Amino acid sequence: MTLKVIGAGYGRTGTMSLKLALEQLGFGPCYHMVEVFKNPQAPLWWIEVADGHPDWEKIFAGYSSTVDWPNATYYKELAEAYPEAKVILTERDPEAWFRSTQATIFARDMPDDSTDPWMQMVLKVVGDLFDRRMHDKDKLISVFKAHNARVREVIPPERLLVYEVADGWAPLCEFLGAPVPDGPMPKVNSTEEFQGRLAKEIADRGQPAGEPA
Repeated sequence: MTLKVIGAGYGRTGTMSLKLALEQLGFGPCYHMVEVFKNPQAPLWWIEVADGHPDWEKIFAGYSSTVDWPNATYYKELAEAYPEAKVILTERDPEAWFRSTQATIFARDMPDDSTDPWMQMVLKVVGDLFDRRMHDKDKLISVFKAHNARVREVIPPERLLVYEVADGWAPLCEFLGAPVPDGPMPKVNSTEEFQGRLAKEIADRGQPAGEPA
């Protein structure tokens, strides 16, 4: 199995909804940060990626698509590794995106001295994008905008869909050559849903409450 769709959008841009939509359209299973929670080895694999030693076949074995972090940091490398894959850049209003990050994925501080592989992975793959200044609004929005602009520069337009999940099925299905399903586009992972799921995942893993998803 090889990747057919690569998501270049940062977390909190509708990536969970896109994951479910892709799976409904037949482009699943779709890799997402929630998959990292399920595999104790996955954080170590992404640390290898951050250190310049990716093994994409190992990471994405059994998956047809990938969205969200960790992969969004490496969309360019993945696009080169899977030249037939299409790329989707999920976007949202930068101010709304920042507020969402502060209520969810960046709500808790990231300790630089953590020895936990999960936290080390998050720091290397996500935190370093923002110089680990996870509550600095100007920094986060600047990096967010620069990333979105860079994706447009790097990925050829015929291979790229710039997409907001609020746009629904039509542009997504047209881009992927898939029929439009009956029923609404999936809309999940609100701030409240995220916080509830995170609390459960932390409890299940026995994590300290300060470690984010």
